[in-house]
Amino acid sequence: MKTIAPADLQKLLAAQPGLPLLDVRTPVEYAEVHVPQARNVPLDQLSPKALFDADQLPKGQPVYLLCRSGGRATKAAEQFAREGFDQGIIVEGGTQAWIEAELPVTRGTTRVISLERQVRIAAGSLVLTGVLLGWFVHGGFFGLSAFVGAGLVFAGVTDWCGMGLLLAKMPWNQKSGCASGSCCEVKH
Repeated sequence: MKTIAPADLQKLLAAQPGLPLLDVRTPVEYAEVHVPQARNVPLDQLSPKALFDADQLPKGQPVYLLCRSGGRATKAAEQFAREGFDQGIIVEGGTQAWIEAELPVTRGTTRVISLERQVRIAAGSLVLTGVLLGWFVHGGFFGLSAFVGAGLVFAGVTDWCGMGLLLAKMPWNQKSGCASGSCCEVKH
């Protein structure tokens, strides 16, 4: 898959501000901080064919894909390729690398917990609950901890996390307090 460093993309965007840049994080993550030229299209709602058919993306030109650290952008590029569009270019290191390079970002007024941290919190809570219920109520509850552990191993091996996909659909990850842009400010 093709990639581009954040600083190189910034140079391209300075010369051509209309380049298509899709941020595939959840709306809440996007509202917290994003690259000013990025358009939010969450990974679970991404349909490259629909975007091209609706002329929202230019055919035959690169489409730059961005997420928090690169994992979801890679999945988005794979989806582009599966649907017959090989223009997906992943921004190396995602929004984190963009911020570390001290490039301009738009920040919202609220802070959110990243989807990756939400998965760790949920998995840890379920394991702890299973152990406590297994110890104090009935030994069968240890199965909950085993199920979550097996799910984490599966997610690590396949790079597919059902819990992450489920959490991404939760209401607190769908609300964007920055939809109008009135709560955001550009930071350089």
